[in-house]
Amino acid sequence: MKPTPSIYRHLPRHDTRRPSAVTIGNFDGVHLGHRAILSCLRAAAAEHSLCPTVMTFSPHPRAFFARRAQRPELIPTQISSLRDKVALLAGEGIEQIALVRFNQAFAELSPETFISRLLVDGLNTRWLLVGEDFRFGNKRAGDIALLRQAGERYGFSVQTIADVTDSHERRISSTDVRTALAVGELERARALLGAPFRISGHVIHGRKLGRTIGFPTLNLRVPDPCAARSGIYVVRVHGLADEPLAGVASLGVRPTVADGGALLLETHLLDRSLDAYGKLASVEFLRYLRDEEKFPDLPTLTAAIASDVRGARDYFAIHGL
Repeated sequence: MKPTPSIYRHLPRHDTRRPSAVTIGNFDGVHLGHRAILSCLRAAAAEHSLCPTVMTFSPHPRAFFARRAQRPELIPTQISSLRDKVALLAGEGIEQIALVRFNQAFAELSPETFISRLLVDGLNTRWLLVGEDFRFGNKRAGDIALLRQAGERYGFSVQTIADVTDSHERRISSTDVRTALAVGELERARALLGAPFRISGHVIHGRKLGRTIGFPTLNLRVPDPCAARSGIYVVRVHGLADEPLAGVASLGVRPTVADGGALLLETHLLDRSLDAYGKLASVEFLRYLRDEEKFPDLPTLTAAIASDVRGARDYFAIHGL
């Protein structure tokens, strides 16, 4: 396991002046396109003895502008929680994450202030990697030419990278991942991400209804708004035992037992019972089984869950863990 990166919510950094190799983006999902960028960053950092660093934002800039315009339907769904994003970035060898708060003051930063405050004073940037169409600063006034001019003045080089495409020459993007997850196309999402989609979190207490009907569950909070389609899934659970555990999970608001409930991931482990409250679990989504439904009564709900469990057993009988 790679060490957890240092996370800075305020710049300049308080504990180091180590020079950095930096890339900037939202990195939601850390898909194969992101991984190609991070691989390039990591190689440059090693070559120049720099600290591989990602600057990312919370909330997503599109979410900020959508809320400001009172257009909640334009808020992008989240592929990864912050915890999962950090873990994925750590897995790619990133040692520093600058988690910048995207608010009105940040949106109004001039391009020159963005460069001097964040890149130069904030991270001691010596090498910068951005997309060919990268824009920044108030009203997106900053561009690559301005970055290169600033680099000559402050002593950092600027590299650009073209869009990363799949085997069919289609651009790999977080939007593509969101689209696949929204319709339950887990194989497509996996091909874009390079790994199964997953949600991680600490197991929390729920209503404990599952244990009364013979299907106890592990409950996890999920990113809001979550990119994955609500419904029933075959899943694999990591972190609670030495080996992965087979399960079936419900992602949704539990319409049969709660009105207006919060979105929750409830996972029933197959042939395994354990006390997991407070433990960190990672749930990988393997197959979409069906939509979430509101049943007329608990016996009908129980029968549906039993059918879902049979579907999960059939999956693991064919594919294994």
